Amino acid sequence: MKALVLSNVKEAAALQEVPKPQPAAGQVLVRLHAAALNHRDVFIQQGLYPGIQTPVILGSDGAGVVVELGPNVETHWLDQAVVLLPFFNWDSGPVQPKDYHILGMPTNGCFAEYIAIDVHQLFPKPTHLSFEQAAALPLAGLTAYRALFTRGACTTQDRVLISGIGGGVALWACQLALAIGAEVHVTSGSEHKIEQAVALGAKGGINYKSDRWHKALLQQAGGHFDVVIDSAGGDGFRYFLDLAAPAGRIVFYGGTHGTFSVNPQKVFWKQLSLLGSTMGNRLEFEHLLALVNQYQIQPVVDSVWDLADGEAALRHMDKGAQLGKIVLRPTSA
Repeated sequence: MKALVLSNVKEAAALQEVPKPQPAAGQVLVRLHAAALNHRDVFIQQGLYPGIQTPVILGSDGAGVVVELGPNVETHWLDQAVVLLPFFNWDSGPVQPKDYHILGMPTNGCFAEYIAIDVHQLFPKPTHLSFEQAAALPLAGLTAYRALFTRGACTTQDRVLISGIGGGVALWACQLALAIGAEVHVTSGSEHKIEQAVALGAKGGINYKSDRWHKALLQQAGGHFDVVIDSAGGDGFRYFLDLAAPAGRIVFYGGTHGTFSVNPQKVFWKQLSLLGSTMGNRLEFEHLLALVNQYQIQPVVDSVWDLADGEAALRHMDKGAQLGKIVLRPTSA
C-alpha cells in the first residue's frame, strides 16, 4: 500500500510503498478514505515533540470503512463506515494514564491507504458527515470538547471568548459553544478569519494585532467573558485576566507563543480559575459524538489534498493560513 512516511525529523514526508498491515486478534483493517492533519504532525516533523521515533506514518485522525476482520472481532463491524479514536489507553477519569499515547507516532497512523487497529478504537461515522468531515472530527473536536465543557464548564448562559480562531480546535470550540446556544466572540490576527467565524454564528471578533484590542473587545462584547479558550499563551495571555468575568474560567490547551506571567491579585480578587487541558478521554469522545449527532454539526474543512501531496499539505499547515482542518485523501479511496 501507499503511505506518507517521515523517515527522519527535519526532512520531507515522502509517499512510499510499504507492506499492507494485517489485522491481529481483536483488530480490524480499515481502508482509509480521509485523514486530517494536526499541528502535532508538523511539530514531529520539525523535531519539536517528545519521544520521536522514526520512520513513522504520521496522522492521528482518520475515517474509512472496515474491510477485514481479525480473529475475535464481531462480524457487524465488516463494511462499517467508521471514525477512529485518535489515542490509546484513556477510557475515563481526569488525568492521562502513564501508558497513554496518540495515534500517528509511535504507532503508525492514518496517512496511508490502510490501517490495522484495535476494534476498541472504532466508532460509527456520523451519517450526516462525509469522510473528509469525519476525519476532521477526532483530535481537534475532542480537545475543544474537553476544554470547553469538562474544564471550562460552559453552559448555554455563558459568554465565551475563543482566541486564535481559524485553527481546528478553536473552530470546533466555536461550533460546539454555538450549538448549545452560548454567545461566542473570537480573536484572530486575520480579519478574514474573524469574518468567517461571524458567518458561522459568532457574535463578534477582534484583531489581536490592533492597539488596545482587549479594551475594544470589552466594549464590542458589552461585558466580560465567563469562559476563555486559548492555545497560544505568551505575552497576550495576561489580557484574559482583564477580559474574564468574576469567577470566570480561563482554559488553555497549548502554548505556541511561549510562557506567560499573570498578576495573582487579579486572579484571586476576581476568583478566576486557570485551567490546563489536553485532548480528552474515550468517554468524552462519546459525548462529543453525541453532541455532533444531536446538533448535526459539520466541521469546517479548509482543503482536501491527495495523499501524494501530503508534504505540500504539511507546509500549508505550517504557514498557518488555513481556516479549519486540512484533510488528505488516500489514493485508493
